[in-house]
Amino acid sequence: MAMTTLDPRTALIVVDLQRGIVGRELAPHPAMDVVGHAADLVERFRAHDLPVVFVTVAGAPPGRTDLSDGSARELPAGWDELIDEFAPRADDLAVVKHSVSAFSGTGLAEGLRERGVTQVVVVGIATGAGVESTARDAHEAGFHVTLPVDAMTDSDETRHRYSLTSIFPRIAETGSTAELLELLDATRR
Repeated sequence: MAMTTLDPRTALIVVDLQRGIVGRELAPHPAMDVVGHAADLVERFRAHDLPVVFVTVAGAPPGRTDLSDGSARELPAGWDELIDEFAPRADDLAVVKHSVSAFSGTGLAEGLRERGVTQVVVVGIATGAGVESTARDAHEAGFHVTLPVDAMTDSDETRHRYSLTSIFPRIAETGSTAELLELLDATRR
């Protein structure tokens, strides 16, 4: 579904643009392209006084063994820190998750509702994991969902394409960052 509208209280959710993830091999969009698009969106959302949410993943909860090798792994120091391009402000929401979705056990839905948010824009890494799970849960929680598809990427291009073609059209409006920025400026005049 093409991007057609933005609610008066739309929030931007930036998923997992952190030191331990951005440096990975990614396709089809290089991580720094995704970072650039996300930074443009953060700047514009702030200019329009709209909420920005920064999500980081700090590993699985203690005792989880559902990783691919069946065991928990030790993460290096600083792995879960936002990259330098993003400096949260006092009025931004910061969410630390221990699962795939930014909504799972974090209080994010409640925090957004307290700010009057009815729509979310989700960007970040990985398309078929954190972005898709967050978008699905936002949709299930009753938020309108918009996804600028050039502001996300994955380590697996097949998974990325599957999310874009099979999942996202069922739960969200999609388009490019440029289209979203144009729509944002047009609806905020």
